[in-house]
Amino acid sequence: MNKEYDVIIVGSGITGGWAAKEFCERGFNTLVLERGRNVEHRGPEYKDFQAPWELQNRGMPDEELADNGHYATLRKKGHLYKTDALHFFVDDKKHPYSFPKDKPFMWTRGYQLGGRSLTWGRQALRWSPMDFQANAKDGHGIPWPISYDDLAPWYSYVEKFIGVSANKDGLETLPDGEFQTPWEMSYAEQYISNNIAKRYTDRHLIIGRAANLTSPSQEQTALGRSKCQARSYCRRGCTFGAYFSSQSATLPAAQKTGNLTVVTDAIVERVDYDESSKKALGVTVIDTNTKERRQYKSRVVFMCASSLGTVQVLLNSKSETFPTGIANASGMLGRYILGHVTGVVASADVPGGEDKFAFGRRPIATYIPNYRHEKRADADFVRGFGFQTTAQHRSSTRPTAKEKGIGIIAKQNVGQPGPWRFRAFMYGEVLPYYDNVATLHPSKKDEWGMPLLHIDAEIKENERKMIKQAAKDIEEMLEAGGCTNIEVAATPQSKHIPMGKQVHEMGGACMGSDPNTSVLNGWGQAHDVPNLFVTDGACMASCATQNPSLTYMAITARAADYASKLLQRNII
Repeated sequence: MNKEYDVIIVGSGITGGWAAKEFCERGFNTLVLERGRNVEHRGPEYKDFQAPWELQNRGMPDEELADNGHYATLRKKGHLYKTDALHFFVDDKKHPYSFPKDKPFMWTRGYQLGGRSLTWGRQALRWSPMDFQANAKDGHGIPWPISYDDLAPWYSYVEKFIGVSANKDGLETLPDGEFQTPWEMSYAEQYISNNIAKRYTDRHLIIGRAANLTSPSQEQTALGRSKCQARSYCRRGCTFGAYFSSQSATLPAAQKTGNLTVVTDAIVERVDYDESSKKALGVTVIDTNTKERRQYKSRVVFMCASSLGTVQVLLNSKSETFPTGIANASGMLGRYILGHVTGVVASADVPGGEDKFAFGRRPIATYIPNYRHEKRADADFVRGFGFQTTAQHRSSTRPTAKEKGIGIIAKQNVGQPGPWRFRAFMYGEVLPYYDNVATLHPSKKDEWGMPLLHIDAEIKENERKMIKQAAKDIEEMLEAGGCTNIEVAATPQSKHIPMGKQVHEMGGACMGSDPNTSVLNGWGQAHDVPNLFVTDGACMASCATQNPSLTYMAITARAADYASKLLQRNII
């Protein structure tokens, strides 16, 4: 505990693992602090080799959990609420947070080594040049201090290491990267994709870009990773190491150097600040089990505790110089909470192909990228939306209790031809709003004495107009795609749509060129504290429409390279 490290990294998830790898490989003595428990790669918490009948309650949660209010957020999200992975998510009854009664916020967390890298959807999408230009162009939020060109080589660097299986689609709105063999579309998806291509030049249905290995490189196999087996048990933990996580890739790479120390069950309470040197000294942590406090010192602190987790720690890091939170001279810490919004779900039948099946369980779905970067005559809103999509074969290959027949009748129906059903889910960009803010609750604390995070954020009129247009667009696209029995459900304009539902919360310590209006510079370095960096989702100045994890990783790798050079020159 008295040892001083070169670098302290707070959090072990997607960005924390990357920061650890980069600093360790450059020879720096690195400490990773994780507030949750230790989870071993291929350890007993991985359930991907258990048969359905070996899972507790066949994968369904205990009714007692719901009856007693546990996992309320996950229950509302539905698809996350299953016992095969429930232990990788936080129970918000045990770890509460706060929000206004009329603005519920759905905050999904993972408190264990590896964080949410164990449960992410693995959709690895680059942002486009237009995404980084949007704030400056339409005047919403703080202009990005970096461009796509600044990040492009780091996207490539990250993609080569993690392994992204994807097709080179040649789209300006979704740049291609360093890809392995793509997964194949099903009959229904290819049918719709071909028909959409005949009708539109700007709208495309493509196969998703998955951080699941299909053609492992020598570097990846050397870490013990192997090819994805298309079992789609990713959420249970991947014994094959086929999908990218901190446990399968970045932490093992860091450990190989001998420069890594990992401490779990250590809640970072605050970043300690030295008034004389005007630098961060290290951090104070609370032992999760004993609740005792201790300090760790370092030359550099990297905050990678997840967007809102990082904001909570920074706000709680008060000092004489920073009475409202470290590096908050601008007053912008906690501002511009971002995320994606959904409000449209569509489905349709796909004609033909009853005798065609999809073999295996592909770990990624299909995707319609944002095609509304530019404001059009038919729209009264700015920015845009995309659609996460998939198709299912409605045969009785996997009978359910809802289907008719038992015994021999059920057996005879297995594998019989059936229709395809296509589904699409809108992902819209929420604008950066100054008054979407996270603060510390003035009186409520958790059991370790940390003030609860109070999240006051909502979508506004621009996003509601976007939802209305998305409903029209997807119906039109499904008609053009040759579908029948089209059903489009859009959230009523008067109904509250909670932020956080799409698990892509961002913002709170955004980048910017002006220290008076932003917390960080273009390297993720705090304007006010030169040896403090933030490279998780908190640093984002806008949220685009793509899944953000690949961008987090590229920003982290770039920032770690920059900070390493400053350390080598004793500048920080």
